[in-house]
Amino acid sequence: MPHLQDSAHTETHFESSDLVRDVVIGMADGLTVPFALAAGLSGIVASTHLVVVAGLAEIAAGSIAMGLGGYLASRGDSEHYASERKREEMEVVERTRDEEEEIYEIFEEYGVTRTESDSVLQALKRNPKAWVDFMMRFELGLEEPEANRARQSAITIAASYVVGGMVPLLPYILLNESSRALPASVVITLLALVVFGAVKGRLTGAGAWRSGLQTVLIGGLAAGAAYALARLFNAH
Repeated sequence: MPHLQDSAHTETHFESSDLVRDVVIGMADGLTVPFALAAGLSGIVASTHLVVVAGLAEIAAGSIAMGLGGYLASRGDSEHYASERKREEMEVVERTRDEEEEIYEIFEEYGVTRTESDSVLQALKRNPKAWVDFMMRFELGLEEPEANRARQSAITIAASYVVGGMVPLLPYILLNESSRALPASVVITLLALVVFGAVKGRLTGAGAWRSGLQTVLIGGLAAGAAYALARLFNAH
């Protein structure tokens, strides 16, 4: 008698790619852009008040712009999917033979012969909706967007931007001098970039250390360039 496993096999694939993408977009820009702005202003002003005001204004404008961009992008995806689905629904009725041939071609890419795939084709023809679903996914490579995806994307990106943007500004809010706030901002922002990059890498499978290092390098270069340019222009 074959040995039975005590626990059933479970899939562990990560399925919230859209949510992760939105958080990454918002958080990455939220951490780097206000960080670069604050570092740049620290090179020309001694008081932290101006840095905080400018930083908050940038966070407000940036979160709205990024959220709106995410909304429009998601709306575009939904409209594209709806348009392609309408066209596919028409083709399975008006160009049935062509669509049948495409079914065969799709299966042939996986090494399935026409004879073997014919039973699947006949089953799909009895269910036009499933046929269209199949063509949308395997011919066009399109997945139906979630309901309210555009609104959720906008909120997630904007909120992530605000959270990320407040990290480099925190020392400027708590301290009175830019010369003291800048080092503290650099430390906590680089730490936040490391943690954020590592978590992103772990979720997406890119590797925690590699992703963390890449995120720190990008954020550090942006802030360093802004600070150097501000010091250069202020010297003249």
